[in-house]
Amino acid sequence: MSSQALLRAFAERFLGNAPEWYKRTILAFLVLNPIVFAIDPFVAAWVLVIEFIFTLAMALRCYPLQPGGLLAFEAVVIGMTSPSAVYEETANGFEVILLLIFMVAGIVFLKELLLFTFTKITIGVRSKVLLSLLFSGVAAVLSAFLDALTVTAVVITVASGFYGVYHRVASGKHFSQSDHDLSSDGHIHEIHREDLTQFRAFLRSLVMHAAVGTALGGVTTLVGEPQNLLIATVAGWEFIEFFVRMAPVSLPVLAAGLITCALLERLHWFGYGARLPEPVRHALEEFDRAETESRTAQERAILVVQAVVAAFLVVALALHWAAVGLIGLSVIVLATAFSGITDEHRIGRAFEAALPFTSLLVVFFAIVAVIHDQDLFLPIANGVLSMPREVQAPMFFVANGVLSAISDNVFVATVYINEIAQALESGAIDRDQFDVLAVAINTGTNIPSVATPNGQAAFLFLLTSALAPLIRLSYMRMVLMALPYAVTMTLTGLLAVTYLL
Repeated sequence: MSSQALLRAFAERFLGNAPEWYKRTILAFLVLNPIVFAIDPFVAAWVLVIEFIFTLAMALRCYPLQPGGLLAFEAVVIGMTSPSAVYEETANGFEVILLLIFMVAGIVFLKELLLFTFTKITIGVRSKVLLSLLFSGVAAVLSAFLDALTVTAVVITVASGFYGVYHRVASGKHFSQSDHDLSSDGHIHEIHREDLTQFRAFLRSLVMHAAVGTALGGVTTLVGEPQNLLIATVAGWEFIEFFVRMAPVSLPVLAAGLITCALLERLHWFGYGARLPEPVRHALEEFDRAETESRTAQERAILVVQAVVAAFLVVALALHWAAVGLIGLSVIVLATAFSGITDEHRIGRAFEAALPFTSLLVVFFAIVAVIHDQDLFLPIANGVLSMPREVQAPMFFVANGVLSAISDNVFVATVYINEIAQALESGAIDRDQFDVLAVAINTGTNIPSVATPNGQAAFLFLLTSALAPLIRLSYMRMVLMALPYAVTMTLTGLLAVTYLL
């Protein structure tokens, strides 16, 4: 083989089936970064952040792990950050990594119970507004005590189950581009593409309502989000005090989010309002009826086991008996041991969904290491603290919101809570102002970050899940569907921080 043919072969395999223009763009990034870094490291770091966001936005064209990983690898090689800094950021996020590895896999072993429960709810509640409020409200309540990624994993499992049910009942094989498909029992089923399109829109709206619900509930309690616990530890707040201090902001935002949910469904704006098509409802009803009639004593016993394990999961997470990931491992052990699942390969398949995202998250930590080493956010903190006292809280809310929408909100919270802690120690601010600013930082990192998948790990997990391409949930569609929530929740939060704290 000639060298030219070999180079052509390498070029064809680079990033696989990604569009040629995308491949050329990534190569241009890789050439550009060392040049900009040699001129101005601070600017180069911001360029890298923007490039990484671009790879996330193109997640449905090419999974971000490869292009984002190349950018992160180059950042380490040229000196934007160091391997030790990446390791430190990864170690700081080890609890999240454990959660992804074990909890998401654990939810897979509760799939039958979740599908059973949510199928009953979905076919029993015909009002789309009420159903959307249920999904958003339940996600908010769960996220106040459980991790948002856990709740999102539940939602993904349920939505994937719905899609799989209609897939099997309606076609028996798969949805084809034709108008008809042959089912497994030899009958011809007419497949309306409009029904499938509407069903995808229906699922998109439900999962987005639920995803936003995780942010609505996650801001309210000490255990709702990782940064909440971090901020509470620095501030010295216990569970009740944290809830009370956040309530002037978190409760109005919760109300605004639920009102926005109802209005979006009523007005059919921003991709919401799609109802469950009748053929799909019939398919789900047929599935539920067939499952009920054919359910054996052994299968009922499995549902009971999963219900008991689910109860253990909720209590263990609410009372924080252990790290979330370790509780997830307990779920795997209990659910498989008492359901008769002992085959290594069947257990291994449960981990397939989360491990690619876990790898991507470590790449994300590398980008966060660049942000930290290059002090990208430090000038903003110093600028806000130099402002008059009365505008510091709303400015921290805005600054944290903007940065959390493009970066890791746990990292943003870590940077700014440490900055105001140092300001308190130096006497630049008093304790009352510290408490107000801590509330502004916590709500700022939690609420406006719903604007993009970058800001919420749960959103990013949803975007890169196997469900996203099935329901046609792209980066830009997610941004568009989150936009009304981001606007109403951010404005409500900003007004609350300005006038109620």
